[in-house]
Amino acid sequence: MVKVMEVAEERFHSVQLTPELCQGCVNCTKHCPTEAIRIRGGKAYITSSRCIDCGECIRHCPGHAKTAVTDELWNLKKYKHNIALPAPALYGQFNADIPVRAILSGLLKLGFDEVFEVAHGAEIISLAIKEYLKRPDVVRPAISSACPAVVRLIQVKFPELIENIVPFDAPVEVAARLARVEAQRLHGLKSEDIGVWFITPCPAKMTAVYQPLGIEKSSISGAIAINKIFHDLFKVVTAEVQDARRQASWVGVGWAVSGGETSAIGVDNVLIVHDINHVTNVLEQVALGKLKDVDYIELLACAGGCIGGALTVENHFVAEHRMKRRIEKKKIQDPKRGILPRTACTDFELGLTGRRAIEPKPALRLDADISKAMSKIEIMDATLKSLPGLDCGSCGSPNCKALAEDIAQGRASLTDCVFLLRNKVRDLAYEMVNLAAKLPPPLDKEKEE
Repeated sequence: MVKVMEVAEERFHSVQLTPELCQGCVNCTKHCPTEAIRIRGGKAYITSSRCIDCGECIRHCPGHAKTAVTDELWNLKKYKHNIALPAPALYGQFNADIPVRAILSGLLKLGFDEVFEVAHGAEIISLAIKEYLKRPDVVRPAISSACPAVVRLIQVKFPELIENIVPFDAPVEVAARLARVEAQRLHGLKSEDIGVWFITPCPAKMTAVYQPLGIEKSSISGAIAINKIFHDLFKVVTAEVQDARRQASWVGVGWAVSGGETSAIGVDNVLIVHDINHVTNVLEQVALGKLKDVDYIELLACAGGCIGGALTVENHFVAEHRMKRRIEKKKIQDPKRGILPRTACTDFELGLTGRRAIEPKPALRLDADISKAMSKIEIMDATLKSLPGLDCGSCGSPNCKALAEDIAQGRASLTDCVFLLRNKVRDLAYEMVNLAAKLPPPLDKEKEE
């Protein structure tokens, strides 16, 4: 069950809150990049319009009150033919001596009829971005569209930067489109009979399935969390090489780690940023016009890239080490296999069908009415001056500025600040002492008798 403080429109969110498990601590409020969470009445509340499903609250909630809703293996029964789309990050969850082909074969053992690597979609997008950056009319710096949490962060907090996002779908969407069409062609199936399942490292990608970015409907049927499938997969994966579909090159597989995307694109003047807090800081600089000399920015919400997703099972440093070993091994084994040639490639043309413009969804404005918004700004400014500026989060808001905003919006009061409340109680105590000193002494009942 999800509790929200406001709902501007109906939105699906993978990240959900279980109030019964919430202990009322402020860990989630302090780590949310869009200040979407508040503690009121001893429980956390999520503002739906601000949530970008990055999963930071899941990482930092000691009571496990924040969870990610994803699909299950039993959902495969809904379709006649099921295709697994493993994220490259899945490979980093296994020791480097376990071949990728064995992992793909393990997915077949779990009930999938086919496996189509998301890395194939990454290969196509790598080439598309490389070609795109050659255009003189590209807004600089161009920003990667691969991470849905980052794209939603831009929608909510930096809508003026939407034009900087490259006009291509994420690799997983391209892979899903290709896998679905190929299955229809090879097996004579109808699209509605095919289930295409992304094995996801993060909740934001689950949200992107049900609330796509830049497209009307996703080609993906659903998403299954890596940490939900890993235990069963680990039991059936062996080091011996087994049958599976064609494998992607190092170009696509490398997208799992930070820097992998820009390495695949082959552009030198790039900036690589991972971890949602660092991403936010860099986007602020872009919004101020400070990074126009950079050609491309690879932005990843999770530390280390997708291998650090909230729904993975392995420490992201360990997973990154494993992935780099795999990538180097692939380069040695097949050094000529890199970015696909730009020819009359059916996959290339099909993968890049064109994406609609991403719409801004600014959720941080105070009010749609300008006059009311200005009035609330004045209240915020006056309130902020009276607050201690410690940003302790004890009030249930992430910082003093957020509390001032909540007060201006009528969602909180000055007494929510524990320091102001303490001072008020202290002053009240002094007043009571002074008042007591001015009162006449109590009558001695014995003397009266």
